[in-house]
Amino acid sequence: MAAPTLENWELTAALKDLTDWLIQQGLENTPVEIWLEACCNRLVAAGIPLQRANITMRAHHPEIGTVAFRWHRDGENERVDFRRRTDAPEEYLQSPIYYLLNNNIEEIRQKLFVPDPALNFPIFDELRDRGATDYFAAKRMFLRQDNAAPVDPMNAEEGVIISLATDAPGGFSDAHLDGLRQLLPPLCLTLKCGANRLMAEDITAAYLGRDASKRVLSGDITRGSSQTIPAVIWYFDLQGFTKLSETLPGTAIIEMLNDCFAEAVDVVERYGGNVLKFMGDGMLAIFDMDQIPDARRVAIDAAQELRDAFVSLNERRATDGLATTGFTLALHAGDVLYGNIGGKTRLDFTVIGPAVNTTSRILGMCSAVDQAIVISAKVAAPLLESVPDLVSLGQYRLRGVRERQELFTLD
Repeated sequence: MAAPTLENWELTAALKDLTDWLIQQGLENTPVEIWLEACCNRLVAAGIPLQRANITMRAHHPEIGTVAFRWHRDGENERVDFRRRTDAPEEYLQSPIYYLLNNNIEEIRQKLFVPDPALNFPIFDELRDRGATDYFAAKRMFLRQDNAAPVDPMNAEEGVIISLATDAPGGFSDAHLDGLRQLLPPLCLTLKCGANRLMAEDITAAYLGRDASKRVLSGDITRGSSQTIPAVIWYFDLQGFTKLSETLPGTAIIEMLNDCFAEAVDVVERYGGNVLKFMGDGMLAIFDMDQIPDARRVAIDAAQELRDAFVSLNERRATDGLATTGFTLALHAGDVLYGNIGGKTRLDFTVIGPAVNTTSRILGMCSAVDQAIVISAKVAAPLLESVPDLVSLGQYRLRGVRERQELFTLD
């Protein structure tokens, strides 16, 4: 057996340093986009002539199914999110990623300059146009040791596919590929650290809301912990839902709820609000007045946009022969307790307090005053001169609320 060359010793030492560095990136939760660029540049400096690197991972997100991180030596670095879908697009079916997942192999390697390649995918033509001479890809599953076993390409397990290309004459050397394989375990460990954090962020944001997610992940998880914040409270409810649920099949009800909530959530979040919870056909959200100084006006602008959005939504659904519905919305402002409430093992991050109760009572007045949007004086009064669409509905006694409330709507 021949002794290692000086070049190989240097590569081995560089890979050892890079392994330690990768583990530290995982411990520090460095974003993939940042450490991937640095890692690839260090590999090039160590003598592995990378031209392109691609990392593809499953996402834990209600809309995004897969995320890819791409590095190019010319600096064209990017992150690409692929939406969840039930069918496989042709581009995916003809990709080396699909081939790797679907077959009993753990890696593929194809020199791109040979006249009759054993493997040929459309992306290889793109790589050849960029001057690439060799392609290497490997799949690594996080929760099992058998990396070769086939994986459902439409429902991938937790893991990663890493593909690398070079434009070096003759392609990757055996030493290059051995070094890259040696680097895969620490690289996957770093990716898994990042994936776990990203999974936590995506899941908690989807189920708790963006602001509550940040608070929980920062350690604000003690039962009973809360803070008092001033907020505009948004209480949304669908009209006629009970009757619709008795006449429509369950799948149609779920589809309608998703369509309606999609509009409501989109509007609230685009205007800086935080959706806290769904309650059957209702939704509770807040606009934090400490974070949004003009929260009253912002909440009213959002309500006006939601009204327009529902007109368009119902037109689309009616055109498709689907059931339509309206909504009621109450806006009120006041101090609320914002934090963790619940049992020892099941908590809810939400808001409570008299202002929340009053908002609920205002929502109940929508049918009595025959208005879809009802706004309390706590929100409307400071804006009467600047928002001419605000119209007073008079003063009312609300059940369980000590003081009479002047209520407003939008003309």
